[in-house]
Amino acid sequence: MIPKTPTVLKNKKQPAGKTALDIILKTLEDGKAEDILSAPVGDRTSLTDTLVIASGTSVRHVAALADALEKNLKDFGEKPRVDGKNGSGEWIILDTGNAIVHLFHPETRLKYDLEELWGIRKVPA
Repeated sequence: MIPKTPTVLKNKKQPAGKTALDIILKTLEDGKAEDILSAPVGDRTSLTDTLVIASGTSVRHVAALADALEKNLKDFGEKPRVDGKNGSGEWIILDTGNAIVHLFHPETRLKYDLEELWGIRKVPA
């Protein structure tokens, strides 16, 4: 008798109606990331649909945010590409395809100023 192969359900932990972007933003909020910015950029590039930029309060905080994002996205069924995790911790990038997340140490964020580069400045409240 041949045993049945179990059915593997992709995204079995995926909450109904949630997207990878929802997971990203919730993880950043829960992790106390600062100055979270999410902007649609699909009309300007074919690389991604959404650009997310956030800051941690220290290089350890940036690394912890990246770890949490990577875990939560994997639990969701996404396999993000991660760059900068083994570096200084001042800038870590996670790419899901539909969203690219830039996590910065505050000084590094000011130095590279991606908001200016992409023209996505936050409007003061």
